[in-house]
Amino acid sequence: MGIAMKPLHSPSQNHLLAALPTAEFELLAGHLELVPLLLGQMLYEPGSQLQHAYFPTTAIVSLHYVMESGATTDSAGVGNEGVVGISLFMGGNTTPSSAVVQTAGHAYRLERRRLLQEFNRAGLFQRVLLRYTQALMTQMAQTAVCNRHHSIEQQLCRWLLLTLDRLPNSELVMTQELVASMLGVRREGITEAAGNLQRAGIISYRRGHIAVLDRAGLEKSACECYAVVRKELRRLLSDVQYRQDSAVVSR
Repeated sequence: MGIAMKPLHSPSQNHLLAALPTAEFELLAGHLELVPLLLGQMLYEPGSQLQHAYFPTTAIVSLHYVMESGATTDSAGVGNEGVVGISLFMGGNTTPSSAVVQTAGHAYRLERRRLLQEFNRAGLFQRVLLRYTQALMTQMAQTAVCNRHHSIEQQLCRWLLLTLDRLPNSELVMTQELVASMLGVRREGITEAAGNLQRAGIISYRRGHIAVLDRAGLEKSACECYAVVRKELRRLLSDVQYRQDSAVVSR
């Protein structure tokens, strides 16, 4: 007998979808559309009417603000732990921020009306989405604090750790220009910070590829903001029981 192969893509790769019991998940399953997300793709613009929610599996999406000057800064990232489009079920429908793909990959897309229909059943789906929203708010608040009070090197460490938690390996395809744009700082600051981490043997950087060589060293170099965000997410979803067919591993 052959060995059964796991599907290349599965909704269970997203932690929120994996948290749904079989009965609730089956109500959504037929309406989830697997879509590729390309680097730099804009999922929604400021003030636009959102039509879909996105549950990333291998992609990472950046929520950020664009100033009148054209400068941008990242307020939060969303990967396989969450959902893009909380305004849909929080009642706002639009948002002043934009959502841009930071790391290419895939996500499952759910149409607005179906999302609201299942959310309004007031089952576990609703509770999981609301708890995740609280965790996202914590991430946004902590990012604001970090940007104001911590060094560029500490901010870079925080950002790298949060990104790593959403990826299957320890290598990121990311230019210094893009990292600088995400953090809202000058490229020269990122170059200096990355150089310091590379000389310390914590990361390796070349041609747009950042490889983390020493995860423990990276955590030690980061400020407390990373631990706060991770702890809050784990606390809010600590009592979630994942379906037996899911492959989610708690971090």
